[in-house]
Amino acid sequence: MTDREAELRQLVAELRKHEAVDDAFLAKSFTDRLVIVDIGDGEAVPAAVRDRLADHDVRDADETYGIGAGGSFTGDVGDAARHHFVDLRTRGSHQSYVVD
Repeated sequence: MTDREAELRQLVAELRKHEAVDDAFLAKSFTDRLVIVDIGDGEAVPAAVRDRLADHDVRDADETYGIGAGGSFTGDVGDAARHHFVDLRTRGSHQSYVVD
């Protein structure tokens, strides 16, 4: 495990303790590491959670990918709203698995 992955795993563990967060975990897209945060009760991502993510150079996926400003919502999962955030420090450095 890299130092960055360990740092993000610690961040995710901290986020899970926030009362508005139903779940938080790491994932990968084809080229990026993502932090996924599920927020319950149809609420927006609390400012404290966004600030904590920003402290670790993790930003809204939509803004990062140029889709829009300040967007992270990707859909509902059960009673929670799922939000995707991109790790800017390692953006573009992950390998996708492509079968020829």
